[in-house]
Amino acid sequence: MILELADIRIQPGKQAEFDAAIQKGVEEIIHQAKGYVSHKVFHSIESPERYVLTIVWETLENHTVDFRESPAFQQWRGIVGPFFAGPPTVEHFNLVTESK
Repeated sequence: MILELADIRIQPGKQAEFDAAIQKGVEEIIHQAKGYVSHKVFHSIESPERYVLTIVWETLENHTVDFRESPAFQQWRGIVGPFFAGPPTVEHFNLVTESK
């Protein structure tokens, strides 16, 4: 399993619209992607324009190749991209340890 962490900054005053857009994008597009396992969206309390999206993928390639090189990626960006203040920072992580 691979964790994708996307640090997203949106345009000021667009939080309610972005909340609806990211929910739609994840449910309609990403949820259908090959290798998708689960996701969470977090909204910063201290920085209202900041969001963190985490997606668990079966493999790194499910995100970087299967999803990113598919037409679904362009559909996803069409839904959420208009709200971005700049390109999201995206990193991938391997699990080291977890709680029981």
